[in-house]
Amino acid sequence: MIKIGEKIPEVVLMEYVEHEGEGCSLGPNPVDVIKASAGKTIALFALPGAFTPTCSASHVPGYIAQAEALGAAGVDEIWCLSVNDAFVMGAWARDQKTEGKVRMLGDGSADFTHAAGLALDLTARGMGVRSSRYSMLIKDGVVTSLNVERPGAFEVSDAETLLAQARS
Repeated sequence: MIKIGEKIPEVVLMEYVEHEGEGCSLGPNPVDVIKASAGKTIALFALPGAFTPTCSASHVPGYIAQAEALGAAGVDEIWCLSVNDAFVMGAWARDQKTEGKVRMLGDGSADFTHAAGLALDLTARGMGVRSSRYSMLIKDGVVTSLNVERPGAFEVSDAETLLAQARS
């Protein structure tokens, strides 16, 4: 598993954006995480799947609610990562109204998830390989905080926990 002080994996995630702008097509668009995090502080949270109960009812809404406070604490961007394709993440972004607050990034082949050592095998539950639920604070591509949930829990990867870490 990735550790505090290590660089994030050098992978490309995919993003579908609702509005065309700054030379970007609607999508899916590649996001080179090393380039996208360079010189920035990123609040990244990952979860098992788009449109799943805890993820939709608590995890994403918490980060939307704390977006302004995270920005005030020095966070440049908030990223939500899930082992879903960019189209699903784009639909979920519309449903959750994340535009301008949380970037919804698809790790469709679980490249980031596997490279970070944070895969969760939910094959027995019909979901295949997914991401563990976690949050991390990333500064210039380096992990400075990491909060990994035990399976089935939602206790340490919430926005309030990461906000407290960003403020410290």
